[in-house]
Amino acid sequence: MASLRNHIESELKLASDFRKQGDLASAFRHLERAHVLGQSLTVDHTRIHWRMLMLGLRMRSPREIWGQLIRIVGAATKTPLGIYPKGNTGGANVWFFEPMPVEKDLAEILDSAK
Repeated sequence: MASLRNHIESELKLASDFRKQGDLASAFRHLERAHVLGQSLTVDHTRIHWRMLMLGLRMRSPREIWGQLIRIVGAATKTPLGIYPKGNTGGANVWFFEPMPVEKDLAEILDSAK
């Protein structure tokens, strides 16, 4: 579990670094990767959606803002019940419950965390 959290934190750090540089697309990409890693952990899942909301605000994207508000509630209430679609990247550009393929490097991290 500690290793998984380290990988999540690494993705969040990269997202923060890119955000500070003004590269919001790359920042969001790393939040998506953190989401795939953290979506089974309620606190991490919820805080990643919070970060996506904050980035959506910075991007001035009504779609992302609204989508993340809904996803925060879902992450906080559904994750403890084990309800989340594996591999979903968590952005407002994908359906809430759409399972998605997991990138190879992320799949390896998730497999080693089991």
